Amino acid sequence: MRTHRRVQRSVREKAITLKRLADIIPKLKKQGKDIVFTNGCFDLLHYGHAKYLEIAKSKGDILIVGVNSDSSVTKIKGDKRPIVGERDRLNLIASLESVDFAVIFNQATPLKLIKEIRPDIIIKGADWAEDEIVGGSFVKSYGGRVLTIKLVKGLSTTNLIKKIVKAG
Repeated sequence: MRTHRRVQRSVREKAITLKRLADIIPKLKKQGKDIVFTNGCFDLLHYGHAKYLEIAKSKGDILIVGVNSDSSVTKIKGDKRPIVGERDRLNLIASLESVDFAVIFNQATPLKLIKEIRPDIIIKGADWAEDEIVGGSFVKSYGGRVLTIKLVKGLSTTNLIKKIVKAG
């Protein structure tokens, strides 16, 4: 009896540039793959992130994760962030089995990236109202879907940072 093993891409193959991703996406779409997109800072990776990405992956065939650049995180979270640099965050996200591709974006929002990728599904945490999800109306304009995922209660990078500071 033959068993089928999922071919796991290396981090090097999964942590890619937008230019490289733009070359790959038409091939995936031609194969009929449902492309799921999500994004975040992922400053200090915790179980909540891993669970969220696992659920996001279950909604389609290919999960692409946009990772905020260092300058983007600083604009959003303040001058003390990020704690972990963008290359390390990108590679850590790419190392997760649920993630097919990870790409850094420099803008405050991933709208430019979403317009380039044209995902079938865009996903954010349930702490976002569906009508506030960046790129949601664009994805819906061509028949795509916008979904939210319930977050793991009590797990957040901000809470983790507070706990570390308190313990320090």
